[in-house]
Amino acid sequence: MKVRLAVHKLAQLDRRYVWHPFTQMRDWLRREPIVIVSGQGAVLRDTHGREYLDANASIWTNLHGHNHPKINAAIRRQLKKVAHSSALGLANQPASLLAQKLVEAANQLNAERGRRNAEWLPARLPGIPRSAFRVPRLNKVFFSDDGSTAMEVALKLAYEFARRTGRNRKPKFLSLGGAYHGDTVGAVSLGHIDLFHKAYGGLLFKSDTVMSPYCYRCPFNRARPERADARDYRRCNWECVGQVEKKFAAQKKRGNPYAAMVVEPLIQGAAGMVPQPAGWLRRVAEVVRGNGAQLIADEVMTGFGRTGIPSSINNQPSTRLFACHHEGVQPDFLCLAKGLTGGYLPMAATLTTREVFDEFLGEYGEFKTFYHGHSYTGNQLGAAAALASLEILQSTVSLRARRQLEQTLREELKTLWSSPNVGDVRQVGLIVGVELVRNWRTREPFALRERAGIRVCEVMTRRGVLTRPVGDVIVIMPPYCTTPAQARRIVGALRDSLLEVFGKFPRVRNRASSP
Repeated sequence: MKVRLAVHKLAQLDRRYVWHPFTQMRDWLRREPIVIVSGQGAVLRDTHGREYLDANASIWTNLHGHNHPKINAAIRRQLKKVAHSSALGLANQPASLLAQKLVEAANQLNAERGRRNAEWLPARLPGIPRSAFRVPRLNKVFFSDDGSTAMEVALKLAYEFARRTGRNRKPKFLSLGGAYHGDTVGAVSLGHIDLFHKAYGGLLFKSDTVMSPYCYRCPFNRARPERADARDYRRCNWECVGQVEKKFAAQKKRGNPYAAMVVEPLIQGAAGMVPQPAGWLRRVAEVVRGNGAQLIADEVMTGFGRTGIPSSINNQPSTRLFACHHEGVQPDFLCLAKGLTGGYLPMAATLTTREVFDEFLGEYGEFKTFYHGHSYTGNQLGAAAALASLEILQSTVSLRARRQLEQTLREELKTLWSSPNVGDVRQVGLIVGVELVRNWRTREPFALRERAGIRVCEVMTRRGVLTRPVGDVIVIMPPYCTTPAQARRIVGALRDSLLEVFGKFPRVRNRASSP
């Protein structure tokens, strides 16, 4: 006979007082919530002593595991000095050191090519001057609190830069279908997920959208479904890039060219872990630069090694930490958060160029100051944690663990193709999205009200694996310290949960076509 545990006092307090994000609280209040009290490495523990593997890195934030000794020690050292002092009129040691390290990491492309300053790439689009392909050097850092605020900073700077340089009187922005760039009003204005954003339409400014390169559901992809990542068997003519070109051309014809395009490099997160085919980012960056616009890279999720380790450069191991650098693309604005502090503390940064910075310089009476900031900008504890995290990231131990984890996931994910309810398995480095469908042969989706993704994740939780779906896409994004055995357990829990929710897998022929 199963013994029902009494509802823990902390769970009672949570249900009585706390309003959780992105959560239907009526559903929440029907059951006892999991209350996490401790963690070690990739493992979390609740009030009842149960252990869970953190399969989505606590919503995409934790890099090196919970309770990491080096980050713990860095925070303790800083606590003995000062926890926080204002960045309004004052500087501090860890934030200054962190800014230097971020600038070094953000300019890794030029460093690997032996250039100290901006580099020029040959124009590849006809009729576009060579000067349009300048690779900017990011050398100024504006600290804030989270991904939304990092995007707000980039948005405001790009908007005012376009106005002050005379390019646009009323700057406009372009972003992808399914885009999600945060929950503050400016960031929401750049988003295009009706479920999240439509209710607030009256608060927002208008931004334009262009199709996402969603190979699995692309209307231009003529390939029939296969048991492989849709990027690998797509049949198209880069119509997704053509749509970006058309958008820029049409806006230019109206006499108000776009000020900037906003992109999550290599993979869109909240859109459903939608990866871009190889070459898409580089082609789109050329279109953006060729039209004199700026490129804003939202690397809130993808930064700090999440998209994997690039191949060697000149027979030397690459230390590139950012997704856009995988395709040799350098943005005008680089927005960072989530993993910046290793998943310990809320902190964000927006990096940009000296050219943008200079537009805000002037005498006091000219009022050219960037009037924007936060109470905890450049917080010392966050900066200390971030410095420790960067040191860990650049260690050979971390590089080796990330390579091994990426390869283990790649091998284990092959076992999911036996489920007829797995339509697409998408992996970009250490980010995985498994799209669930009613029938893989037709790509027919489940109705959102059926809660297919939620039901699978609930079963995974009972099996000791925590993650959260994006619609009907199951996300696997574990901390980098996750061992091969733990990775196999995560994928195995997903496989077993698919069986429990949807029933027995039929025998699948021609498994050789699996990736």
